[in-house]
Parts: sequence; C-alpha cells; structure tokens
Amino acid sequence: MYVEQFVMAYKVDQDRIRAILPDGYISLRPVMRINAEIRQSGNGEIVYVELNTPVEAEGRRGWLNIGHWDSNDSDISFTRNDRTVTVSSSFLMLTYTGTEITGGCPAEKDNDGCFYISADETVFVPAREIKENKEFCDCEFAWLFSEDDAKGRSIGKTLPAFREKSENTYEKKAFTPENAAALSCQQVLGAYIVRFES
Repeated sequence: MYVEQFVMAYKVDQDRIRAILPDGYISLRPVMRINAEIRQSGNGEIVYVELNTPVEAEGRRGWLNIGHWDSNDSDISFTRNDRTVTVSSSFLMLTYTGTEITGGCPAEKDNDGCFYISADETVFVPAREIKENKEFCDCEFAWLFSEDDAKGRSIGKTLPAFREKSENTYEKKAFTPENAAALSCQQVLGAYIVRFES
C-alpha cells in the first residue's frame, strides 16, 4: 500500500488538554496533532484522519488517539491541485501545500507509538519506522463540529512546543473529538508530508 501522510501540529492550552485526558495519561506537551493519510492500494483510495495528543502512560511515551475516521464510514474526501492537497469533511477542513523543502521531524524521536482507547480495551500500536524524508508544508485547518472550534494557519516555519506547568484547573470534560476540537489553536507549529510504502 502506498501512503501519502499529511501531518500538522498546533499549540493549545495544556491545562485544557489535561482536563479532557482519561485517568492514567499525562500530557507531555501543549499539542494537538492531525494526521491525514491517503492510502492507495489495489482496492482504490481511502482517506484516513486521526486527532492525537502526546502523552505518557504505562511507561511509554507516544500519541493518544482522540478520534479517527476514514472515507469508508464518513464523508471525508480529498482534492488535489498542483502542490496543494485539501482533505475535507463535514467536521474538518485541512489544506497542505508542499514547499519542496525536506528534512526530519524531531517530535517523532520521542514516540513509542499510539494508544487507541475503546469501550472494551486500550490497544497500543508501536510506531512504524519511516525513513523517507518529510516535505515541509504550509497548511491551514478548521474543525467544524461547532462554529467556535479550533482553526489556524501556518506561518512558514516549524516551531517547538514544550511542556507547561499547570496553572489552572478546569472542569473535567469527556474525552471526545468534539471537546478536543473546541480547544482554541494558539499557533500552528508546523506541517509536513511524507510518502512511503506500507
């Protein structure tokens, strides 16, 4: 299967992330990450999207999956125009424009894998090693669950995000994509595309 993976991260209030995390998960950085993939195989193309945040749990550091969707069971689709790819649905709009500048991603060096929580169990999927270079992107996004959801645009460079001390305690909210999408974007931290065989 050939995969085009489009990744972007944005900064949010870390105390607000802490207020939606399930028990046992520690927020590592004030970051939300959207991972969109166009997966091509002999059966055609599938668009897959995840919303994650970096956590530590069970002695591992990685991404906690908040929600995931694919074009088999949702209205996610994509369009391509020269160097720009737009992934859209009734609840999300993402636009990536490749810059032809390549490099690595430091955040991926601190990633054991991804936690997926369901009603029955938690599954940990180890990180897959991707050796291909990433192409940095300009990007724009907007969550569309409600009119006040997070939205933002990149500023042409990659910015770091560091763990913040807890300063505020917010009312605990359910661990849902809708509550995560409602956390305001303070700054888009960066975006890239990577293409690989899986």
